[in-house]
Parts: sequence; C-alpha cells; structure tokens
Amino acid sequence: MTPLERWLAVLNHELPDRVPLDYSATPEATKKLMDYLGAKSMDEVYDRLHIDRKVGVGPRYVGPELPQGEDVFGCRYQDVDYGTGVYSECVYNPLAQYESADEIEVNYRWPSPDWWDYSDIPAQVKGKDDLPVVGGGSEPFLTYKNLRGMEQAYVDLVLHPQIVHYCLDVLFNLAYENTRRIYEQIPGRVTYSYVAEDLGSQQSLLISPAQIREFLLPRMKRIMDLVHEAGAYVFHHSDGAVRPILPDMIAAGIDALNPIQWRCQGMEREGLKRDFGRKIAFHGAMDNQYTLAFGTVGEVRQEVLDNIRILGAGGGYILAPCHNIQAVSPPENVVAMYEAAYENGWY
Repeated sequence: MTPLERWLAVLNHELPDRVPLDYSATPEATKKLMDYLGAKSMDEVYDRLHIDRKVGVGPRYVGPELPQGEDVFGCRYQDVDYGTGVYSECVYNPLAQYESADEIEVNYRWPSPDWWDYSDIPAQVKGKDDLPVVGGGSEPFLTYKNLRGMEQAYVDLVLHPQIVHYCLDVLFNLAYENTRRIYEQIPGRVTYSYVAEDLGSQQSLLISPAQIREFLLPRMKRIMDLVHEAGAYVFHHSDGAVRPILPDMIAAGIDALNPIQWRCQGMEREGLKRDFGRKIAFHGAMDNQYTLAFGTVGEVRQEVLDNIRILGAGGGYILAPCHNIQAVSPPENVVAMYEAAYENGWY
C-alpha cells in the first residue's frame, strides 16, 4: 500500500497491509537522528525507517509586517534553552490588561483571513498523490492562553466567561475560514485536519467537563462538521488524561485520537481499544516521558509490540511518538522503535 492508502485504511476502520508509521521530533532530535544514520536528508531517514510520509499544506502570510519575535496576534516570544534544545515561549500577552470583551473589541485589532494567500497550496501537493495531506483545523484555546496568559485564561473560565466566549468566537471563526479556504484550493485532497486542544494533565482533565461543553465543544463541532463536509477526517489532539471527555468528543465527530499518553490516569490502552476502538482510530502511544527518552532498546521494542498487539488489533492504529521526539531520546531508541514496528506490524 501507499502511505495514503494505509492512512485511509486505518481511518476507515479497514485493515492496512501493515501499521502505518508517523514521525514528529524537535529540530535537535532530528539532527541527532540524521547524524546517527549518516543521512543527508529526511527523505533518506523516511526510506531507511519505512516512515509513511505525509504532506502538510497551508497558506503564505502576506499581511502587515510583524515585529521581530511577534506573531499575528501580537504575542511576543523568546527562545528558552532547556539544555538539549530550544523552545520558543510566549512572554507577552497582549490581552492580559483587559477586563471586558467590550474593551478588547474597542482597543484590539484581530488578524484578518485576508492576511494569507492560499494560491500556492495546489503546488504544495503536486506530484504527491500517494501521500496523505494534512491541513486546516483549529486549536484556539491555545492561542487564547497566549493572548491572556495561561493562569488568567483558566481564571477567565470562571470569572470572565464573556471574554472567553467573545475571543473564542473570533478565533474559531478565523480557524474555520482558514480551513475552508484550504479545502477550496484542493477540493477532496485533504486527508485529515487537526481539531486540537490540550485538555488533560497527567492525572485528570485540566478544566471541567461542563466547561469543555460550554466553551469548546459546540465551536469544535462546527469545525468538525466542515471537515466532514469536505470529505476529510478529524484528527483530534489532546495530551494527558482525557478519557472522561472522550464520549463527548466522539459524539461531536472526532475520527482519530492522538497522542495516547497511556501512562496517564485512565488512558490504559486496553480500555481505550475495548471501549472506543470501533468508533475512532488511535495515533501515537510511543511514550516520550520514559520509554523513548530513558528506556532501553529492549523496552522500546517491547512497547512497540504491546502497542501493535493492543491498539493495532484488527487495524485502527498509526504508530508514532506521543509528542515530538526530544533530543534527550537516544537515536538508538528511535531507530529501534521504527525497525520493530516495521518488522512486526504486518497484518
């Protein structure tokens, strides 16, 4: 099968020839892996490790010139060195000062969908008919946390719900229009779109089910309906212990769940497969917190076997790391993961 055929088989709850393999990593981890393999390009890495390539598509920014280190929302970022690499962290929250939605509406300028040019998107998929295409989707509460500050964003859910509703309406509308314009450029070609929000901690949901149902689910469902109308699939990302809200997410329309942090409370793989495997596909499940980062090659290989046996039973599973592979993960472990999956993932 081609990578596209494998992904579609999983998303359609059909049996692929083997478990598809996906890849995500920090730039530092990718460089370590390329050096370890002696590869001059990621294409060489994908070929060597039998990773199923995908194509990400998106528009080109043509809006007002942005100050250095600032995004389209006015959030400012600073590179933070964590020892083995660098992450860009938001250090200025442009909406933190406001006390009402009216104040924001009067004093703040939201980005316009017209700040992006979508005409390049057909060229981005040209000659790649055998690869899955990912584009569009949404993750507005993440943006909201940057706009207001993380602590304030969670406080707002209780003390300033009108600000949350106002801002999320604008942010979801931007995401909706972005997704619609991508689909318009390549009708029927997008395989799946991310409809994401990080809703879980290691032990529980970050916010209550009632708050998820009030602030997020109706707006997320509108995006999901657009995805399905375009013939694409909804790929839902949420870290952590999210099992309590999964029935709601499935009812809203998710088709696949990522990243399956099975060490988190309630996220045991057997239960997820038993209770939800007929309704959604699973993506990820290779643990980044211990196994890939600090486990032995033998432990990595065993986790691959367990994931294929549990989540891959009868299909419905794409093997991938639970999050971007970090530079602390030995490249030996990364190679062991993909080699074991290719050797043992055939149906």
